Amino acid sequence: MKNLAYLSIGVIFGITMFKSEAASWFRIYEMFNFQAFHMYGIIGVALFFGVLMTAIIKKKNIKSFYGVPVKFDDKEKSIKRYLFGGIIFGLGWALAGACPGPMFTLVGAGFYGILIVIGFAMLGTYVYGIFKNKLPH
Repeated sequence: MKNLAYLSIGVIFGITMFKSEAASWFRIYEMFNFQAFHMYGIIGVALFFGVLMTAIIKKKNIKSFYGVPVKFDDKEKSIKRYLFGGIIFGLGWALAGACPGPMFTLVGAGFYGILIVIGFAMLGTYVYGIFKNKLPH
């Protein structure tokens, strides 16, 4: 039953991403050229609701599907960590024309060329896992 809930949420997320054009390469291109507010609006709304839901989860001590309390661990505050990570993420997003969420949405919409990007994203994640302990965090 929980897997059905996860699948349903994923399908709704994918449809929303596609219909809002958040998975559109053209919209992402517009954003990186500062030509349109569309993507900034979507990201801003997501950020607002993410902060709001995090605050509600912390205040109400909400539990996960498994009955385990949701905990947010504090992260080390480091400018390098967020600066370099953000630059790498942004470059990958700009080069691929999609961030991780819409990549899978694009496969579902029939754009199978994105499978190459997904493959390299998974390879990059694997390589990061190998070198994680040697990188500055």
